[in-house]
Amino acid sequence: MPPMSAFGDVAAWLTDGAHWRGADGIPTRTAEHLVLSGSALAIVCVLALPLALWLGHIGKGGALAINLTNIGRAVPVFAVLVLLAIGPLGLGARSTVLALVLFGIPPVLTNAYVAVREVDADTVQAARGMGMSGWQVLRHVELPLALPLILTGVRLAAVQIIATATLGAFVLGGGLGRFINAGFGRQDQAELVSGAVLVAGLALLVEGIFEVLQRRLDPVRRAGRLSGLRV
Repeated sequence: MPPMSAFGDVAAWLTDGAHWRGADGIPTRTAEHLVLSGSALAIVCVLALPLALWLGHIGKGGALAINLTNIGRAVPVFAVLVLLAIGPLGLGARSTVLALVLFGIPPVLTNAYVAVREVDADTVQAARGMGMSGWQVLRHVELPLALPLILTGVRLAAVQIIATATLGAFVLGGGLGRFINAGFGRQDQAELVSGAVLVAGLALLVEGIFEVLQRRLDPVRRAGRLSGLRV
């Protein structure tokens, strides 16, 4: 199929009103994709961030935890998804979310741990010299300074999870991957490519949102803006 013809077919598929309505419409599938990805990312943050922050704060055990999680990255996500689907969890969203959680933990854990460890040691010692407890140092000094790199890890995990969530369609997990799966099954190139375009667009949108969030929460940028206002 010529490239221009393929582009026209994809554009026609995406602008077809029938594909924007009903239980199989683009808004519904996008919402499913966001729920799957958002649930997985939330669980990743709840599990990985406290552990990484604490290990980074005490400076012990972090390398071992990172190596263990990175070993898990060597296992193909699709293989994990299939094993979960044929196990007790069965087909559906639960297997998809758990597979995505396992895939999303390494970047969040690694970046958060490194972020805390790279906080300036003199700043930490000064805070301790002022009488701050370990918890206060972590909360008021290390966490604010480490936040940009922590958000980088969360951003990487979010984009990876959104892209990988398409595999959930192969175990009836829903989401935009259904369009890709259906396109393969029906040999419908327009539907297949449209599904990929929608996933890519969603990933880029989330990437942009996190980029803006990082800039707003960066303590160096915030301090610069405040000093500018004072001047």
